[in-house]
Amino acid sequence: MSDAATTHQGHADDETKRDFLLVSTVTVSAVGAALAAWPFIDTMNPSKDVLALASTELNLSAIEEGQAITAVWRGKPIYIRHRTAAEIDAAKDVKLADLKDPETDADRVQKAPWLVMIGICTHLGCLPQGQRSGEPKGEFNGWFCPCHGSHYDTSGRIRKGPAPKNLAVPPYTFLSDTTIRIG
Repeated sequence: MSDAATTHQGHADDETKRDFLLVSTVTVSAVGAALAAWPFIDTMNPSKDVLALASTELNLSAIEEGQAITAVWRGKPIYIRHRTAAEIDAAKDVKLADLKDPETDADRVQKAPWLVMIGICTHLGCLPQGQRSGEPKGEFNGWFCPCHGSHYDTSGRIRKGPAPKNLAVPPYTFLSDTTIRIG
């Protein structure tokens, strides 16, 4: 073999080694960066106690007509009311044009007697009264936020006061006639 052929072969071997070293270095660096970043990324996942509260099942059979309970889901109060026929009729008779945040009663409930809502006023995050007997229910026999004067009707819709939206309805499903899962 001539010296020129040997020199050319030496340059080709050097280029192959250089390419291998470059690819190996980039690969090891990428894997190392991913392994170093993973603990930081993992801290953004919800904690175990939050995941445990992702859904809540409730038995509604003990709630009599006209009664209400407050449950907790994801740290938020959930207002559940077993509405009377008069409360349901009052909610259905409201004209949508009279509402700040127009929404029919049928859009807010899955089964007519059961109203399930997040019990946080949409104005400044207060807890409206009207869940317990003896508490003021406001002008529309629903809920009343005494902090700023918001009045909600028997469907949890804002009727009067500074609140811009109806009380929110959480995602929920009926597992049976008397059991619901929230979340």
